[in-house]
Amino acid sequence: MVITLINDILNTNWYEVGIVASRALFSLVTLFFITRLIGKKQVSELSLFDYVISISIGNFAAEMSMNLDAQVINGFVAVLIFGLIATMVAILTMKSIFLRRFFMGTPTIIIENGKFIYKNLKRVKMDINDFLETARIAGYFDISQIKYALMEANGKVSFLPMEDYNYLTPKDMNIKPSKSGLCANVIIDGKIMKNNLDVIDKDGNWLLKQLKIKGINDIDEILLATVDINEKLVIYKKESKEFIKNILE
Repeated sequence: MVITLINDILNTNWYEVGIVASRALFSLVTLFFITRLIGKKQVSELSLFDYVISISIGNFAAEMSMNLDAQVINGFVAVLIFGLIATMVAILTMKSIFLRRFFMGTPTIIIENGKFIYKNLKRVKMDINDFLETARIAGYFDISQIKYALMEANGKVSFLPMEDYNYLTPKDMNIKPSKSGLCANVIIDGKIMKNNLDVIDKDGNWLLKQLKIKGINDIDEILLATVDINEKLVIYKKESKEFIKNILE
């Protein structure tokens, strides 16, 4: 087996390998631009239509790379057409509710007022064990705590708890919450992010002073440091080599 493998390597047609490599690079560049054209979506957010388009484009790209008997332009045209169709459908579904429901689907109610709608559970082809697992992942180990459960068009299940199990909010308790907003990453892997400091109207001197207050003199030991809208500095240190060694042992 090893000898056969060595012979295959020695008898490799490197010209053909070069063609495959160039086709693969071309298909990668094509996929990148088509993806930018379609828009950013995680796999978990894809509708059935988006999923079919993505699988098809992936197959065309693979065919474009590996099938040396076919013209590379054939795969390029196929990927381009599917990308344009996906873009056109995305634009149309933003303008038409009917088309949005047709292409993207609609949510399906699985639990309503604490009661299962069995026909809808069968309709979405989800058995009770799958539902219980999904509920546990969402933090619901007791199904009686769920008032509504809906399967969204992308396959995810959303839950609305019973009133008795809703989380209290500051508004419920007549408490004025503190301001919240995005955090600025001011140190990443031991390096000061000057641009991020500029955004929050701070500088390196302010940061070093804050680090000294917290007893940190070596920036290299910091994995991440963030500053929130209330100017609160939070520091995440790198683990020491001794700590890592103890874990491995």
